[in-house]
Amino acid sequence: MAMVERTAQVAAPAALALFAAIGVVMTQQPTALAVTAAAVAIVVAALLAWRRLGGWPVVAGLALPVAVLAFLGHEQSANLAWMGMCVVAAWATLTSATSVGVSVGALLASVPLVEWLLDTTEPGWAAWFTGIAFTTIACSFARRLRITVAELREAQEELAERTRAKERSRIAGEVHDVLGHALTVSLLHIGGARLALDEEPEEARCALAEAERLTRASLEEVRATVGLMRTDAPDWVAPLPGAADLPELVESFTRAGSRIDLAVDGDPSRLGPTRGLAAYRIVQEALTNATRHAAGEPVQVYIRTDAHSTVVTVCNGGTPDPSVAPGSGLLGMQERAENVGGRLTAGPTFDGWQVEAVLPS
Repeated sequence: MAMVERTAQVAAPAALALFAAIGVVMTQQPTALAVTAAAVAIVVAALLAWRRLGGWPVVAGLALPVAVLAFLGHEQSANLAWMGMCVVAAWATLTSATSVGVSVGALLASVPLVEWLLDTTEPGWAAWFTGIAFTTIACSFARRLRITVAELREAQEELAERTRAKERSRIAGEVHDVLGHALTVSLLHIGGARLALDEEPEEARCALAEAERLTRASLEEVRATVGLMRTDAPDWVAPLPGAADLPELVESFTRAGSRIDLAVDGDPSRLGPTRGLAAYRIVQEALTNATRHAAGEPVQVYIRTDAHSTVVTVCNGGTPDPSVAPGSGLLGMQERAENVGGRLTAGPTFDGWQVEAVLPS
């Protein structure tokens, strides 16, 4: 937009000077007076372009060049000085607001109209009136089009930035859930191995092996999650978990010593990959929070699926450990449910804590 305005402010004074010079050659006015008037008009136009004025200031400054052009072309519709009027109309319209440009165009078009009324025998005044009006309208549409294109580009850039921010937030949520689950369960295994190291070395080895396996699996999930941001190598990205992987998820906590009961009513696979991943992450985060905030308490996971929705409920007993700092897991679960068209509620019950997500099937 600024480039077009600068171009208009450079080209318009040059064109105006050209038509003023031609007007001097074609005019019937005294030569010395015509040359002086044209020189003054050219200098004023150059100053206006140098100051890069727009709006009403440039309109006020162009009043003198317009008067000079009208003086040079007076009673001569064949004088090309009137083409300078079209140049002025384009200059004002391209560098000013639409209302200003239209107002200037109307004033300029009235000049040949007055000449026509003074001498109706001259047939060329209608052409100049039409030319000035057409120039004003065309330049107004061109300026409006440029503004619209600039606004669309700005909106597109803003949308792209919002999309990137949303994608970063989504990837951060995935990594948070994967690492939170891996570290929590791995710590349970490592803690159990430490306690059993002296008396039950075989049990300690099994616990450490399970912690290692879980860490490797979680590392693969992180790689798969980060791999979603890559567009150059899609073939190596591992599949993300879904509703069918919920039993294995619960089993990973159970192997770490947590007491978890899983009950499934219906076929969770009808959720599909996107909602299935959301259900998996919600259960994963809920179990991680239950293990962190109410360690050792029993947990019940209940999944009920029908033709319309899937309800995921995770309940744990006991009271939350106040020494454990709260995190962003609850907000992340709510966002996951809402992103797939569902809802999530979480809060205390009479004997513990409950998380319930309702996801459309």
